[in-house]
Amino acid sequence: MIIKTLKDLTRFGMGLKRWVLFATLGFLLVILGITEILDNRFFSRSYMIYFGFLIFSGLLIIYISVNEGMKNFVKLVREGMFHVNLDSREINNLFYEKKMQTKGPKIVAIGGGTGLSTMLRGLKYYTSNLTAIVTVGDDGGGSGTLRTEMGMLPPGDIRNCLVALANTDSVMEELLQYRFQEGTLKGQSFGNLFLAAMNGMSEDFEDAVGKMSEVLAITGKVLPVTLEDLRLTARMTDGTMIEGESNIGHAVTADNPIDRLSIHPEDARTPQSVVSAIREAQAIILGPGSLFTSVMPNLLIREVARAIRESHAIVFYVSNIMTQPGETDGLTVADHLKKILEHSDIGTIDYVVVNNQPLSDAMAIKNYMDSGAKEVALNRREVEALGVQIVEADLLKVIGRQIRHDPKKLANTLFHTIMQDNELKHSLTALGYLLANEKKLLEEEMVKAEARKIVRLQSDDHAESRE
Repeated sequence: MIIKTLKDLTRFGMGLKRWVLFATLGFLLVILGITEILDNRFFSRSYMIYFGFLIFSGLLIIYISVNEGMKNFVKLVREGMFHVNLDSREINNLFYEKKMQTKGPKIVAIGGGTGLSTMLRGLKYYTSNLTAIVTVGDDGGGSGTLRTEMGMLPPGDIRNCLVALANTDSVMEELLQYRFQEGTLKGQSFGNLFLAAMNGMSEDFEDAVGKMSEVLAITGKVLPVTLEDLRLTARMTDGTMIEGESNIGHAVTADNPIDRLSIHPEDARTPQSVVSAIREAQAIILGPGSLFTSVMPNLLIREVARAIRESHAIVFYVSNIMTQPGETDGLTVADHLKKILEHSDIGTIDYVVVNNQPLSDAMAIKNYMDSGAKEVALNRREVEALGVQIVEADLLKVIGRQIRHDPKKLANTLFHTIMQDNELKHSLTALGYLLANEKKLLEEEMVKAEARKIVRLQSDDHAESRE
């Protein structure tokens, strides 16, 4: 096997032998220069410079030889001319995908709940310049318990985003999402407790999130929108005031919807890291998620709204697929946009991303209809009257009886729109766009190479059968 590999490497016309010879030449120059300097160290200054130049030249030749040799090697593997026990797609990812992510657009995603974490799972494969700004208004469930008993900010939505962006195996993800089934910890997730422990040994909650991000080696950043004890209050159409995020959804009815949402304290501050991320962003994505309890609370913080308004980023709103009983009964896509623009001074929204795949799963539809939810209707004229462009795509994914956004489809739609818009208007770094196209071309080349390989193998099999 070793002899065959060496023969393959030095096969005529493969473009590897010349670089092996050049590397050998460079190595000899380095050895010659070092030997002469050590043996004749008391010679003239010009003599030292001459052999120093030989060493430098040798190192340069080695660098160029290794670099070009590796390029040829990857090309040969991709074309099926050289066989190693490694999928060529993995080599492609090693050399190109990480470059694309590093040079990808700077994206800020703002929201909370399961919607935000679902979207992050897809976006992390397109760019590592990704920042999730997460609401901290939750006061129910396990997060509410930790908030009350330990005086910390609710960790639930933060935990979901960290898990979504984590580069860990499935066991670690299951561990962080595991909920205790009995005892005093019943209903509490291990991830919440992990973050609570981090909070206890950190300067503040933002520092705790940063440390947990390092432990999980996440792609991008996760930032709490504020470090203050944020509380939500909803004023209903009949004037009733409902306090607390967990109470709002239960108190709202179709006949008595939310008229106005507010936060306390009204002058809540946001960390400088949040403001900086928004100002540097090339795209800002609002949602998906609960309109009044996941997306809106972030935008009611004045510093956040001002940073979005003053940024040069394009702004997306990802529309929910279904209405949420008790929050958005009867609201259309245009109504969602109007509520955001009426409540917060963020300026304009450039795009709204909408699912156009018809719902076909009867059991899932019935499950939502029984709870009072309906598909969010799209009135194109109303949306366009707001100056918002509509991006329609198949974004649907049904999990059991749950209707969700497909992370891969949503991320692909957002990334494609970002690249197209910035290519024309905002001078987005061209390298990220080119690398994305290069990746697509390489994938097409790999498919063709695989087809050629199959044909060649079939031809060899046929020749052997004749013999």
